[in-house]
Amino acid sequence: MSLYKNIDNWLDVRLGTHSLIEKELTGYLLPRNINAWYSLGSVLLFIFSLQIVTGILLLIYYVPDADKAFASVTMIMNRVPFGWLVRMCHVVGSNMMVLILLFHMLSVLFMGSYKSPRELNWLSGFILFNLVMAISLTGYLLPWSQLSYWATTVATNSVGAIPFIGSYLVEFLRGGKLVGPPTLGRFFALHVAVIPITIAAFVGIHLVLLQRIGVSTPPFGLKETKSNWRGDTFRYEEHPGGIPFFPNYLLQDMTSIMLYLALFFAVLFFDPYLFLPKDAFIPADPFLTPAHIKPEWYFLPNYQTLKLFPSEFLGLAVQGAAMTFLALLPFIDRGTEKHPLKRPLFMACSIGGILLWIGLAIWGHFS
Repeated sequence: MSLYKNIDNWLDVRLGTHSLIEKELTGYLLPRNINAWYSLGSVLLFIFSLQIVTGILLLIYYVPDADKAFASVTMIMNRVPFGWLVRMCHVVGSNMMVLILLFHMLSVLFMGSYKSPRELNWLSGFILFNLVMAISLTGYLLPWSQLSYWATTVATNSVGAIPFIGSYLVEFLRGGKLVGPPTLGRFFALHVAVIPITIAAFVGIHLVLLQRIGVSTPPFGLKETKSNWRGDTFRYEEHPGGIPFFPNYLLQDMTSIMLYLALFFAVLFFDPYLFLPKDAFIPADPFLTPAHIKPEWYFLPNYQTLKLFPSEFLGLAVQGAAMTFLALLPFIDRGTEKHPLKRPLFMACSIGGILLWIGLAIWGHFS
């Protein structure tokens, strides 16, 4: 008997590894009509892992001090071996993570995978989306450049429009009246510790819910596209006759990750500064306001919405109402039909919302 078989047998008799592998991998059956969109969750896990690795490497040289932060980032880019590569992987990866997360949420919406009994899956995913936006915002300030300083000033200013508590919230976020060294310390702690740990916790919750309730069947290629869950008893959605996760769908996951890496490296090597305007290479100067400071592309719709309304409070209220509606969508949309083409009102609202979001982003970019 080979050494491998000896080790395999030793582990199996103690841990039951064979039955565990059969249950979680080869015996874990997925719908036969499952498609590539389902692999975006695995792509997001891969991106999050890569962000943690590159973030830890950046921490070796980054100094979270207002007098030294920009110089330390400059040193990483110019003097640390492969420092530029690590930093640009982190910068490009953060933007790609938001993009892939948006696609993942859209696929869940259009395939009706948010519907009962998956309300908690949707809510945990929605919270993850907001946490990813928060970690992106807090990471924006860390280079302590003109872009990061003034973008953070604009972002924290908008919170001040909330009645009664707005001014206190602004001071709490900044650690003072203005963006300064205390703000950098707070955002650094949030970016490297609080938010990543919270994201990891919610990823765990999201996966446990998925494992507990089962994978949703896509509505495409089926005659019956309505959910048959009646809501009276717990039911794990099984897929008898489906395809095993290992090796079949794992191959699809790996294919999607390779396609993502192709796009990621294309941006990294052919247009690495795509997400860094020229103000990102100038040290922060609190006494010199740039002429056209803009937030990251995924905050442009929020930025433009605030400009459209006569008061920032009204703009915030509209965005808050839209986000609340999105969070509570599984409790509002109680229909059992999952196929998007059989939900005309949903299709009209969804496509209209997407076009509005894109339009506001373009408008915000050129305004």
